[in-house]
Amino acid sequence: MKKILTLGASAAALAIAASSAYAGSHSVSACLITKTETNPFFVKMREGAQQAAEEQSVELSTFSGKFDTDFESQITAIETCVANGASGILITPSIPDSLVAAVTAARDAGVLVIALDTPFAPIETADMTFATDNFEAGRLAGAWARATLGEEGAANAKIAGLNINPAQPTVGVLRNQGFMHGFGIELNDPNRWGDEDDPRIVGNDVTEGNPEGGRKAMENLLAIDPDINVVYSINEPAASGAWEAMKAMGIQADDVIITGVDGGCPGVKDVEAGIIDATSQQYPLLMAKLGVEAIRTFADTGEKPAPTEGKNFFDTGVALITDKPVDGVPSISVAEGLELCWG
Repeated sequence: MKKILTLGASAAALAIAASSAYAGSHSVSACLITKTETNPFFVKMREGAQQAAEEQSVELSTFSGKFDTDFESQITAIETCVANGASGILITPSIPDSLVAAVTAARDAGVLVIALDTPFAPIETADMTFATDNFEAGRLAGAWARATLGEEGAANAKIAGLNINPAQPTVGVLRNQGFMHGFGIELNDPNRWGDEDDPRIVGNDVTEGNPEGGRKAMENLLAIDPDINVVYSINEPAASGAWEAMKAMGIQADDVIITGVDGGCPGVKDVEAGIIDATSQQYPLLMAKLGVEAIRTFADTGEKPAPTEGKNFFDTGVALITDKPVDGVPSISVAEGLELCWG
């Protein structure tokens, strides 16, 4: 009987749990290391990994940090997995730059390392990345917002950028820069957000990806310009917080376009309710499932996963969800998004 362990972030818990995780009879073991264990995105990712582990006869241990930027716990988890002979590690890197040395050491020890959702910089730090094309996710939202406004409206837009945290480059940079590109804004350094010269951008702020952060960031930007009418948000929780701030200012839903990225069930329901106008959906269960399958293949054959043709990572797909489709921007309906959502 295979064990699947879900572990917390403390070093003591990691060490104790790891000793039992690898005590089973299976010769192939894998680790899943997420940023946190409570975010619905990572809960669904864990489900995908556990499902694949059952199917592939892989012994799976899961680890997480205490918060989104808790890279210290992720380093401890990597070291624990290597010490206990894991064949492969799946990781959503919290602060990619801070994990490079630990990941490099793991690979030097013969462990397959696959980044999920968030790429390293350089991306070659990991053996492979299984992720949404986050630039494309942002681009779809930006292109949709531009088309919805029309040429005159887009030319006079006032845009707020709600990002996750100051760390750059990250997955949040890809989403932000994709949105700006899709909206028709000329990018400066595509590895950074907030360095564009376009006067339509009122400003950027950070949210930590939660409603309270989104509300505070939106309040800060509305203090700069109360006429903001386009919002790019790193995810739907931050977008919902932004709407609360705008509603408190007396702004009407029809007077602003709010977009997000993720596609969790609460976020898709916010699209249905008109709180968010469009969001780009990604598929965390598939990322983790494919990752475990890749570790099984690597353990059996030594073969490493290959990227999607024309890209330097394996693209697990993205779809824009809205009930207000526009020509030239592919999208699916809210009903379809609810069939595919998570959380």
